[in-house]
Amino acid sequence: MGQKVKTIIAIALPLQVILVKWLANYPGLVEEYYSNGIYPYISQFLRILFGWVPFSVGDIFYTLLAFLALRYIYKNHRFIRKRPLQFLKDIVVVLSIAYFTFHLFWGLNYYRQPITWKLQIEKEYTMEELVSINEYLIEKVNKYQVQITRDTTNMVKIPYSRKEIFKRTKEGYSNLSRHYPDFEYNTSSLKASLYSLPLTYMGYGGYLNPFSNEAQVNGLMPASRLPTVSGHEVGHQLGYSAEDATNLIGFLVTIKNDDIYFKHTAYSHALGYCLSDLLRKDEVKFRELFEKLNPGVKKNFKEISEFWEQYANPLEPVFKSVFSAFLKANNQQEGIQSYNSVVGLVINYHEKYGF
Repeated sequence: MGQKVKTIIAIALPLQVILVKWLANYPGLVEEYYSNGIYPYISQFLRILFGWVPFSVGDIFYTLLAFLALRYIYKNHRFIRKRPLQFLKDIVVVLSIAYFTFHLFWGLNYYRQPITWKLQIEKEYTMEELVSINEYLIEKVNKYQVQITRDTTNMVKIPYSRKEIFKRTKEGYSNLSRHYPDFEYNTSSLKASLYSLPLTYMGYGGYLNPFSNEAQVNGLMPASRLPTVSGHEVGHQLGYSAEDATNLIGFLVTIKNDDIYFKHTAYSHALGYCLSDLLRKDEVKFRELFEKLNPGVKKNFKEISEFWEQYANPLEPVFKSVFSAFLKANNQQEGIQSYNSVVGLVINYHEKYGF
C-alpha cells in the first residue's frame, strides 16, 4: 500500500468518527436504511459464509491478527525506533479500516431506534411493580421446577447438549417471529467461543463477533444459562446492539420456546435480574421473597454463583470497566449497567403484553 493511499485512509478516520456521531442524531434514519435496510443482507451473507463452519472463524481471525501484529513488531523493531511517526501512521491506517468495517458490518446498530420504540413500552417502573414482577416470576420458576423434577428440593439439570440447545434456540426464534417478523432467524451461526476460558475469567457469557457475524457463547457456563445467553447473542446478530434490549430478546425467545427446560431457564434468568434489583432497593423485601423460592431453584442460583466465583480474579473489574467505556462510547450511556436495565423492560413488557 502506497504512502499516499495510507495518508488518505488515515485522514478518513476522524471524518468517519464525525459522520458516525452525526448519524447518532438520526436514529430513524439508521433504523430505516441501515438496521432494516442493508444490515440484514450483510448479516445473512456472513452467516451463510461462516455459519456452517463448526468452530469460530472470528476467533481464529483474532488469533492470526494478534500473531501477525507481534510478528511485524518483532521483525521491524529497528525501523519502528527510527521512524516512529511512520509506525504511528500505520497504526492509524489499521484503526481507520477497522473502524469502517466495524460500523459497516454491525456497529451502526448502536444508533438505531431503541427497543422501547419498537415494542411501544417504557423502561420506568415503581417499587410496587418491581415487587409484583418478582412475585410473578417466583411463582413461575417454582412451578416449572416442580414440573421438571417432581420435587421442590432438586435442582433443574438441562439434559441437552450444547448443539441441541443451539438448535432449540433457533426454534424459539421461529416462534417469536410469528409475533415479530423482524426476529426471523433462518441461517444459524451460533457457536461456542474458542476463547471460552478467557471469557470466563473476564466475566462474560458470550459476544458477537462484528466482523464475522458469529454469535458466540461461553461454552464453559452451566447449561442452565446457555438458552438465554444463546438467545441474547443471536439478538445481537439480528441487529440489536443495546444490552438491555438483547437481554429482553434472550428472555422472550427462550420463553416462547415450546421446551419446558427453556421456559424454566427464561423465568429463572429474568428473576435473577429482578431479585438483584430488589436487593439493591429493599433488602428486607428481597429476603422475604427469596424465601419463597423452592430449595431446588435456590440450588440452581447457587450453581451459577459458584461457577463465577471460582473464576473471580483481580483483573475482571478492569475488563468490565473497559467494556463499560466501550459501551458508553457507542451510545449506551449506562455502560455495563445497561444489562440491568432489562428489569424495566421485563416489567413494562409484561404489563402490556403478558408472558
